Amino acid sequence: MGPVAHSPDGFDYAQHGDEVRISHRGRPATTLRGAAAAQFLVEVESGDPQQLMARVTGDYKRGNERTARDHPRNR
Repeated sequence: MGPVAHSPDGFDYAQHGDEVRISHRGRPATTLRGAAAAQFLVEVESGDPQQLMARVTGDYKRGNERTARDHPRNR
């Protein structure tokens, strides 16, 4: 049995004018402005918000690095 990938949690976002502030467990993670903020607001309605915020903040590499490293394609 391989490693278990955990889905991200603890992310939250707030829209302030033309910017979106993303936090993780109450701590600021990133701020999106302009086109990036607009695109985020569109995508957050159509998918998994926690997964999207993890990807946007760069906090998405959790649990599957070893599996990917051992994949035949990456040897």
